[in-house]
Amino acid sequence: MDKNSLIGLGIIAAILGIWLYVSGPSKETLLRNKEIKDSIALVQQKAEAELIASQAITQKVADTIKEQVVLNDSAKTVLLNDQYRDFTPATKGKEEFFVIENENIKATILNKGAQIIKVELKKYQRSGQTEPLVLFDRDSLNFSLKLNAYDRSRIFSTDSFYFTSAKQTATSIDLKLETSKPGSYIEFSYSLKPNDYIVNSEIRFVGMESIISQTEDQLQLAWKMLYPSQEKYIKKEKQAATIYYKQTLNSPDYINPMKEEEKELNDADIKWVSFKQQYFNSTIIAENAFVKTGSFIKTSLRPNSTTIVKAVSSELGIPYSHLPNEKFAFKLYFGPNDYKVLKNYGYEMEYIVPTGWSIFSYINKWMIIPLFDALSFLNIGIVILILTLIVKILLLPIAYKTYMSGARMRVLKPETDALNAKFEKSPDPMKKQQEQMALYRKAGVNPLSGCFPLLLQFPILIALFAFLPAAIELRQQAFLWAEDLSTYDTIWNFGYVPFINWAYGDHVSLFALLMFVSTLVYTYMNSSMMPQQNNQMPGMKFMMYFMPVIFLAVMNDYAAGLSWYYFLANMFTFLQNWIMKKIISDSKIREQLEANMKKPAKVSNFQKKLADMAKQREQIGTKKK
Repeated sequence: MDKNSLIGLGIIAAILGIWLYVSGPSKETLLRNKEIKDSIALVQQKAEAELIASQAITQKVADTIKEQVVLNDSAKTVLLNDQYRDFTPATKGKEEFFVIENENIKATILNKGAQIIKVELKKYQRSGQTEPLVLFDRDSLNFSLKLNAYDRSRIFSTDSFYFTSAKQTATSIDLKLETSKPGSYIEFSYSLKPNDYIVNSEIRFVGMESIISQTEDQLQLAWKMLYPSQEKYIKKEKQAATIYYKQTLNSPDYINPMKEEEKELNDADIKWVSFKQQYFNSTIIAENAFVKTGSFIKTSLRPNSTTIVKAVSSELGIPYSHLPNEKFAFKLYFGPNDYKVLKNYGYEMEYIVPTGWSIFSYINKWMIIPLFDALSFLNIGIVILILTLIVKILLLPIAYKTYMSGARMRVLKPETDALNAKFEKSPDPMKKQQEQMALYRKAGVNPLSGCFPLLLQFPILIALFAFLPAAIELRQQAFLWAEDLSTYDTIWNFGYVPFINWAYGDHVSLFALLMFVSTLVYTYMNSSMMPQQNNQMPGMKFMMYFMPVIFLAVMNDYAAGLSWYYFLANMFTFLQNWIMKKIISDSKIREQLEANMKKPAKVSNFQKKLADMAKQREQIGTKKK
């Protein structure tokens, strides 16, 4: 490095030194900075001291809270022990679910309360679904035993306690409600047999005599359910759902499905109570009997609900004898309202299926149900066709008499027309009736003979009217355009129309329409065969045409299977009359009547009485004149 470079570096260093000296802090600034630094250090020391103090306080508070929690837990334990006493251990637990099943049903059981909270029927489905039908589930059910304990100072309900599984297999389970007393417990037992709809059940009481009140000789079994909608139209379900019950001294009875009612069952012990839905039921059956005292059933309507059909509940007395070891056995039926299935179980449970009143029920029991069972391999629409054919064959002698009566009246038309012309302006209608009766006697014609055969068909029609809409054989069975013969078919849903909706509905049922048209045609054909009666009774003629209109309004909202039967019955009647008209000659009937009129008239006691009454009336009229 040369001399000039050294001189330049020296000058630069001198300049930097002078600048640092001139621009550096003064003594006052340095003193002030020192004071600020000392203040910051003091604040930090205070903050650290406060933090330490706060942490100490927090720890102290936490220790205090912990002590209080321990005290509160102890207090809670004391309260639990005081409230539940020997049942205290069962108030704590975790919900567990157990399943037992066979080929027909799958039952889910909850350990809390040891109650069956869900039942699936494997062979049935809800409308529009493919999964097994859920008869009820947890949200719609409560099943519990009420316990009066410690001389009635406590009332417990088993649905508040957790049971433990004592023994379980694929088809059975025992659940035990253990108390704090060794060897003292209540046990619920459920078991299934193969291909069965019955859950065999027991409630066992072991060592409970010192816990259950000594003043009680019965316990109350409470059972409540909300019927879930299972079918296509909830309106029809609400019209059918109710409670049936059987008391030991009486025939089965039920609550009117259209009423909301609470009924005490205190006139006799109870054998069973059935929560009946449209096509299924849940029934509890005592091995011996439920005690009548304090037992009741109750239904509550749900008119505005679109998912819940009805609410039902019951309380049934269970006898208790204060023995060290005793049990109450009962059965739970979960299944279809199938007449044959219910009858096979006994207990008169088949009364759940409406078969009609008195003599009408025997038509269903002895003919319709056996036929449905024998032809179960066929489509139910074809079975109804076969049923109609069988009924028509059985009633063929009656149909023949009906036709002959109409034919005789028809060939007598010239004579009756002559009588009408003769007495057209007569002031005495009784005279005309006497002449007509004399004509009928002479010809050997009974004008009422066509009415009695028709009346004999009514029991079959009424029996089917009661049974077919309730027959599970029709449920979800499609035929032709109908998706389900157990309810109405529809080809046009036109919605709400004032008055029309009330009188007819919001849809058009084609089966009901076919039934209506065929009935009108049959009425016209029948009236054309007996014109004399129509002329004599014009009001009756109006009713003959008005009744099918009323029937249409009813059948439009009824089971399509029934409309299909009525339609077929009319069509077979047309066929019968056509065949008879081809076989039976009116000219031969005329010849027979003319031959009868040549013979001395035989007067029956009934005709004699009518003639005597007419004479007496004529004499009274003559005296008045």
